[in-house]
Amino acid sequence: MDLALEMEQKTTDGAGCCCQAAVRNGELKELERQIAKDLLSIGAVFLRPEEPFTWASGIKSPIYCDNRLTLTAPRVRDHIEAGLARVVKELYPECEVLMGTSTAGIAHAAITATLLDLPMGYVRGNAKDHGRTNQIEGRLEPGQKVVVIEDLISTGDSCIEVVRVLRAAGAEVLGVASIFTYGMQTGLEHLRDAQVRNHSLSNFDTLVGVAAENGYIRPEDIRRLVAFRDNPRDESWIASSR
Repeated sequence: MDLALEMEQKTTDGAGCCCQAAVRNGELKELERQIAKDLLSIGAVFLRPEEPFTWASGIKSPIYCDNRLTLTAPRVRDHIEAGLARVVKELYPECEVLMGTSTAGIAHAAITATLLDLPMGYVRGNAKDHGRTNQIEGRLEPGQKVVVIEDLISTGDSCIEVVRVLRAAGAEVLGVASIFTYGMQTGLEHLRDAQVRNHSLSNFDTLVGVAAENGYIRPEDIRRLVAFRDNPRDESWIASSR
């Protein structure tokens, strides 16, 4: 979901709150743009419409995202962790525990939990085959209210699986806070069907606009990139440049 829109929906009771919502909406839109600029500046998100990347699924993509690079860029990392902390505090105020996705969400969950003075843990991709055979690392009590920290939302399947594991352990999963989302229809549908709320610091549309403004892509590339986002398996966006 659009982060600024979600913040606005939570603060629209009465005229005074409407004014407050407008201010917050502006702040959150600026945050979306700032995170987009940050990700582009360190190459965590790379746009290459003329030479598409090939994903593991075989899909030809004009975008590649590696948010692990944010951990080695202190200024960008600070912006991200402050943003994640704000999302948890304002959208999930009842949160009692943060749980990172393995492996990319672990460090972000740890730093955000430190900022919020909350416990944290993480969920392995699979249960260990030795020791206590844990899949959930860290203490988690049945009934605790959890927010999942994820770095990237594409199809949504990886964070949905984490939510499933946490729910099976008795946790009440309030939702997901993530750094970036492609905003693909498939991902939105998967999250909706699994009844999982996600709120990302930035998103595909904002990033593409910022990229065009700052010379990472040509303005005429925006239409092609949006066509990819709308249907990643339709490669006609590639031919449209020729």
